[in-house]
Amino acid sequence: MNKGAEYEVRQAGIDDLASIFHLGEKVFTSHGYSNLYRTWDEYEVTTFFNQESENVLVAEDDGKVVGFAMGTTIEKARSAWSYGHLVWLGVEPDYARSGLGSMLFDRFKRLMKKQGVRMLMVDTQADNKPAISFFRKKGFENPTRHVYLTMQL
Repeated sequence: MNKGAEYEVRQAGIDDLASIFHLGEKVFTSHGYSNLYRTWDEYEVTTFFNQESENVLVAEDDGKVVGFAMGTTIEKARSAWSYGHLVWLGVEPDYARSGLGSMLFDRFKRLMKKQGVRMLMVDTQADNKPAISFFRKKGFENPTRHVYLTMQL
């Protein structure tokens, strides 16, 4: 890892999908993020890539994918605004606090502005203090708790 280095952030290509998926498996674990772990699968990656490939970004260090961001735009009927939703932001654990997540987010934000998005949304688990702190530093406000219930059948 090149701490403080300028990583290459670019639009993902089809050859990046396996790397994105496996990095997500490493980052979104049942131990750390039980809700995210339940929803992270190969279809998350392929669906975003197939439907909005322009909104799938990867960060590379020396040719290796070490981070990714995936999101979507949302148009609401009877609203002049369009919304952006950063759904997934993942960084190789060895690159935590290296500025890589910030670079990915900033690039995603510019991409959303270019697409005419007026409001950007993110969500995370209520107890994910590092993510909440990160997004507050990036200018997000008004965190709202969301209750997520499960039932085994």
